[in-house]
Amino acid sequence: MEKMNLLKEWSYTPTRIDRGYTRKTLYLNIGTPEMRIKDVSDEMIAKFTGGRGFDLKLLWDAVTEDTKWNDPENEWVVAGGPLCGITQYPGSGKSYSAFISPLSEQSYDSNAGGYFGPLLKFSGFDALEIQGKADRDIIVYIDGDEGKIQIFESPLKDVNAYTVCETLHEYFAKDEADKRNISVLCMGKAAETTFLGCVNASFYDVRRKAPRLKQYGRGGGGTVLRDKKVAALVVKYSNVKGTENNPVDVSVLQKAGVKLHKEIHDFDAVQCKMRSIGTAHLNEIMDEYHLLPTHNFKYGQHPVDPEGNRARIHSEKYKDLFTQNMPDGCWYGCSLACAKAVDGFELKTGPLKGQKVIVDGPEYETAAGLGSNIGVYDPEWTVEANFYADHYAMDTISLGTSLAFVCECFELGFLDTKKTNGLDLHFGNKDALMELLHRMAEGKDDFALAVGKGTRKMKTIFAEKYGAPRETMEKIAMEGQGIETSQYMCKESIAQWGGYFLTLKGPQHDEAWLIFMDMVNKQLPTFEDKAEALHYFPNFRTWFSLAGLCKLPWNDIEPADNHTKYKPQEAARVPEHVQNYVDIFNAVTGQSITKEDLISMSERVYNFQRLFQVRMQKGNAVHNIPDRALAPVFPDEWDARKEYHDAKLLEETGIDPKGLSTEEKIKKLQEHRRGVWQVLKDTVYKRRGWNRKGIPTLAKLKELGMDLPELVAIVEKYSTPEDDYR
Repeated sequence: MEKMNLLKEWSYTPTRIDRGYTRKTLYLNIGTPEMRIKDVSDEMIAKFTGGRGFDLKLLWDAVTEDTKWNDPENEWVVAGGPLCGITQYPGSGKSYSAFISPLSEQSYDSNAGGYFGPLLKFSGFDALEIQGKADRDIIVYIDGDEGKIQIFESPLKDVNAYTVCETLHEYFAKDEADKRNISVLCMGKAAETTFLGCVNASFYDVRRKAPRLKQYGRGGGGTVLRDKKVAALVVKYSNVKGTENNPVDVSVLQKAGVKLHKEIHDFDAVQCKMRSIGTAHLNEIMDEYHLLPTHNFKYGQHPVDPEGNRARIHSEKYKDLFTQNMPDGCWYGCSLACAKAVDGFELKTGPLKGQKVIVDGPEYETAAGLGSNIGVYDPEWTVEANFYADHYAMDTISLGTSLAFVCECFELGFLDTKKTNGLDLHFGNKDALMELLHRMAEGKDDFALAVGKGTRKMKTIFAEKYGAPRETMEKIAMEGQGIETSQYMCKESIAQWGGYFLTLKGPQHDEAWLIFMDMVNKQLPTFEDKAEALHYFPNFRTWFSLAGLCKLPWNDIEPADNHTKYKPQEAARVPEHVQNYVDIFNAVTGQSITKEDLISMSERVYNFQRLFQVRMQKGNAVHNIPDRALAPVFPDEWDARKEYHDAKLLEETGIDPKGLSTEEKIKKLQEHRRGVWQVLKDTVYKRRGWNRKGIPTLAKLKELGMDLPELVAIVEKYSTPEDDYR
């Protein structure tokens, strides 16, 4: 690539990390342009810990309750955390981004692996804020070796991810070996044309000699950055050492890491097969338990094929596609190695047709969302869709759920080929669905542009433009707070209703996955049990986002005696691994926290973000759930498991299904479960210390030490004493 035009440059002296923190954050206004390095106070660390906590605090200070996602003051913020970048314990390369989302119009946070978070911190910054709007496409370069921050005019004509990423690794590296010292954040054309835009984060694979991509996938963060005309963010830092975080006691890190490495070595092949299949190992497990979303979450199991089996998207099919015996960790020292890839895949469609490429994934969520949920049972089609979604920068989860909604609307007659500009979008029509994916990125087709706005906005567009019945669409559109549901069926798990729809930011699986505890293992029999789980697990999972860790090494690998040593509800928490996290946090930071402190740290940020949503929604941050998430909506849904659903109606309501039409049975079960949903909501709100509106109480804020004036003002503005539970 030709030498880029330098628009602005600043020099700085990188701050050495001490006990996991640089205590500095980097602010860039790319419109002015302006650079500031801010100090991180003791209070900020005490109340927000790091990672997502820092993101949210910086974002809160940057925006007002009137800020829209495409306003210049909206920020895209990214941070690791005090444990981000350690090399002794698996899963320590995560970083977290936050922004006002174009889908939900409130704060959203999204995480990614790859090298960007660690290299940013090693370059001297606990967090990076991007604010303002450039007047042309730019590339931001943070050189932690030279202590320089540069903004270049982007000469790239192709803004799609793999092109940008490969070009910039080549441009900024001195030689082949130097490419590993670089991480690129890049988007793609669909981040300009849709609200589903993701941000790709690179790590250089020295064996494949190519950059690979992980994603800050959900919420539309890539759309925010492309609206700001950011073509890429690049960070460089060389000579990474195992003590870069300057921990207090590296021997504790090593001891905990060795123990977990041994568990992974000994048990992964018989537990979750992460090193051979990655998260796609879930495909047949979810199918077996009727939890695999099929045809827009109507069914939980895909149909029997002509040979009489359900093996068409079995994980072994993906194992055959994934390159085996390659160290697929996305950060140094992660032997869980779940970042699977398909090498030498020849593309059959689109602008790169005929080229052989590396495809990162598919993960389970992609295999389900761009597989069974849209009626496609062809792993190679899903691999191609996965590649182009990453290349164009579309979140595969929101994309899959949005396409599934479109397919059902087409089959119901709300759409036809005239409205879709010639596309026959029945479930399973692979050619038309792939063409729609390409059209969404191109941005020239009015129907494709509507799909790219996401499921919530499609309901309005389809009703106003095409006359589709709003009431029916509300029942079947699997979204909450404007965010598409991730790929698990939750109809038969009351606890998972809460795990999806009583969340901070919408139905994303990163808060609580309680289906097996609740539905299969029957470990949460009472509403109080469910509420306790919906308190503990969202908070515990929040802690990973504060520290800079990946969740997978927590419970996707377990000690051999975990389920015999502990009672079932305790075993679900994997106590020995929880203690590992206490130990490594203390070893890095020099603190003396306990496992209870993990929850307290998270509660502070969890309640802060809840009030952030209340602020942005002006008090109307309601938790709603669609009918499709509660029970069958249409007779064919009921009849697909008629005996099961008839028995459930009798068991739950005491109503004998005999003599009732299917429509009557559906109505009665839906009405009953609506009542159950309200009881669950109230029980969870009480346990969390919130009022009837789902707003944290002043008493809860005082208990957490979060009775900050700006938070108290939000509570007082949008709550009254009558809203409190008595």
